[in-house]
Amino acid sequence: MIEKTNRLNPTTIRFFIAAIAALLFIPFLGGEHLFDWDEINFAESAREMIVTGDYLTVQINFQPFWEKPPLFIWMQVLSMKLFGINEFAARFPNAVCGIITLLVLFNIGRKIRNNLFGLLWVLAYAGSVLPFFYFKSGIIDPWFNLFIFLGVYFLMLYAFPENKHKLRNIVLAATFAGLAILTKGPVGFLLIALTGGVFLLWVKFKVKVRVMDVVTYFVVLALVGGSWFIIQIFAGNFDMVVEFIVYQVRLFQTQDAGHGGFFGYHFVVLFFGVFPSSILALKAFGKEPAEEPFYPFMKKWMVILFWVVLILFSIVKTKIVHYSSLTYFPLTFLAAAFVYRAWQNQFKWSKWMSAIIITISALVALPVMLLPFVDKFKNKIIESNLINDQFAVENLKAEANWTGFEFLPGLFFLVAIVIIFTRIKSTEPLKRAVFLWGTTMVFTLSVILLLVPRIEKYSQNALIEFFISKAGQDVYLKNIYFKSYATYFYGETQPPSNPNFYDEDWLLTGEIDKDVHFVTKIHRVPLMEKYDDIEETGRKNGFVFYVRRAKK
Repeated sequence: MIEKTNRLNPTTIRFFIAAIAALLFIPFLGGEHLFDWDEINFAESAREMIVTGDYLTVQINFQPFWEKPPLFIWMQVLSMKLFGINEFAARFPNAVCGIITLLVLFNIGRKIRNNLFGLLWVLAYAGSVLPFFYFKSGIIDPWFNLFIFLGVYFLMLYAFPENKHKLRNIVLAATFAGLAILTKGPVGFLLIALTGGVFLLWVKFKVKVRVMDVVTYFVVLALVGGSWFIIQIFAGNFDMVVEFIVYQVRLFQTQDAGHGGFFGYHFVVLFFGVFPSSILALKAFGKEPAEEPFYPFMKKWMVILFWVVLILFSIVKTKIVHYSSLTYFPLTFLAAAFVYRAWQNQFKWSKWMSAIIITISALVALPVMLLPFVDKFKNKIIESNLINDQFAVENLKAEANWTGFEFLPGLFFLVAIVIIFTRIKSTEPLKRAVFLWGTTMVFTLSVILLLVPRIEKYSQNALIEFFISKAGQDVYLKNIYFKSYATYFYGETQPPSNPNFYDEDWLLTGEIDKDVHFVTKIHRVPLMEKYDDIEETGRKNGFVFYVRRAKK
């Protein structure tokens, strides 16, 4: 069977990878509302480009938004032109990224070894929780990570002693690094530069580098990665470039509100979030037999990339789950490497690995199994006063339309894990790993389809439904005393005709020219009670709605 896999036409394998990836990532992309903040943030910038016709400037609330370059926003704009301004269109670019990423992994994997290794890398990536989940989302990171990974990969090919295409590889390395900058900013090049720098230190600078290649790299990098910044400077927006750079520096020096965490935050995220590949990869960090010329070189770069990303974002004070998502590439590479070596009887599937995987599976499955039952007992939970957060209590009162069968993905997952480890021996590591990745893939997809839409009912549905109800009305919409981008995207706001709209005090107390609808969270209600002419119009699931009417 293995020999047959390696003899298969790579084009046939690519076709099946693309087809299966499309079936996994594309359907039901619009199954639930976009999530605050990031998903709605990027989708709103794309919507505002379409509304204003200004495709050069990234905007939020029709004001310049200097935090992100426009490449991913442009992808969403194109998607919205095809599918309309909706959730499906906002997430579709990442589904495409998922298909491309798996094809890239297969192509690189088979070049390193053979078809089998390429397929193992594909399964390791798609069969881990967060890597799969991100391709069903509308955030920037899947494309950003792919561009950085390719920038590192072609830089590695350039540094490989037996490389015969130095000019091509250095141009491609710079191009993908530039695309990473256009996607999320200079941190893309920083990660590539740090990875390359650590590699040079590791090999004591014993790499043949031609001066012309260095010049070529930075010229291409400047032309691709700096194109948008150069255009902005020529358009008279030099201050924008400065503000953009200042913001990126601030991310490293300060903790954004609500996004702090302890130093080991990303270690925990990766250990549980990239399950099961995070466990399978542990043994592959060590030394391996080095009879192959290219594999150990590739592994060296992957290990460096992993530690560069993990250490850098552990130091950064702002802690967000997807900051460490670039490590999904090296982690899944190492997981595939372990399984491949175990199949060759050069690694052993240890009992401690099985114990950790079974334990984590239980820790993941049990909450999924129990979550639907929380709704049945939520009134008792509320009455017990176990929850001290008033907003969380009101969230819990939402009607999520549970059917009673949502526990099944967790149950099936746990049962499948038990069967895998009782029926498939550790002497069959390839079979065990394939079933493990496949089971995790199905479980993750089931959770996305069955549980995430119901969880969204508790967290933000009431807020979004309110804004949808006001879409198209000639009124001002304002979320106050909390941050949200749902106001703009789901309220379908238009460029304000009155510049005073951006003055919060004017909306609260000034001579407004049309009605203002405010939304706040329930624990912020006392802040609204001091305004006599602001009338409460309703409450739902922790959100309180108000209107201040314009004088006729």
